[in-house]
Amino acid sequence: MRANLRAMTDLQTSARTTPLTSLDGTVASDLAFGTMQFGGRADAGQSAAMYDACRAAGITHFDTAWIYTDGTSEEILGQLIKSERDSLLIATKVAYTGGAGAQNIRRQFDQSRRRLSQDMVDILYLHRFDPDTDLRESLECLASLREAGQIRYLGLSNFAAWQVMKAIIAGQTFDLRPAILQPMYSLIKRQVEVEILPMCADQGIAVAPYSPLGGGMLTGKYSNAPHTNGSRGRLDEDPRYAERYGQKWMQETAMDLITLGQEMDVAPASLAVAWAAAYGANVTPIISARSVEQLRPSLAALDIDMTADLYARVSALSPRPAPATDRLEEQK
Repeated sequence: MRANLRAMTDLQTSARTTPLTSLDGTVASDLAFGTMQFGGRADAGQSAAMYDACRAAGITHFDTAWIYTDGTSEEILGQLIKSERDSLLIATKVAYTGGAGAQNIRRQFDQSRRRLSQDMVDILYLHRFDPDTDLRESLECLASLREAGQIRYLGLSNFAAWQVMKAIIAGQTFDLRPAILQPMYSLIKRQVEVEILPMCADQGIAVAPYSPLGGGMLTGKYSNAPHTNGSRGRLDEDPRYAERYGQKWMQETAMDLITLGQEMDVAPASLAVAWAAAYGANVTPIISARSVEQLRPSLAALDIDMTADLYARVSALSPRPAPATDRLEEQK
């Protein structure tokens, strides 16, 4: 999927990211699968079917969090990975609630390991930046977990660019450096193109962006009137998502993506995921779903030949965010 995009821009060819690997040296797959729905909208059987579909497609990177479905997500994932653990890259997150103090990090992570039935995880994310806790306390705790062999890589989620750089500097004291960042990114949420993605390319940090389908908007399911039951998904059910994706131009972009997909005989979701992955070789979008049927278009992104011309066509469907400078005459 990415072969034709590595030389698209100077930014992408300058990336020095070292690929993340599993315990047995397997390089992380081009897509990751997020298990937020496990134990919630997807029961154990549906979760297992999606896991099997991901493995059949070659996905080795699976993402969960302490907070997902009150821990059921981690429990289900832990059962599914038992027979092939060493060939997989397993990530979880802590400190979305309760703060990023050492005590809370350890408490939640210990619980996560028990749920996963694992002594260690490959990636442990700070789920969000905590302005009320000294970042050095958080990083010292995470460094101690790494030294104990309980984590392999440090991840940061929902951090701004300046917050990541602060973590890089503070982490030098503990010889600990962020290996991967998890921001929001899709065709209708492109703010990370301004500073976060260039920063990651410059600093050699892998990127696992979430919501490449824009909360489902880019699948096309919100293009029609609501179903008779009143809900087509999270944008109808969750006020936060309704606000996040409520701007009219986002719906227009989704409709234009559907039109392009019809022209190519490709699902809009496939185009959306392939486009997000094509930003650079260090970008691994996290796909997710409630069922195998819903998952298939995202997996089909792996088969799209995302040429430079196609990338430009898709990019043109949504507004590019303003640059991080007012010296517009210096922008290409």
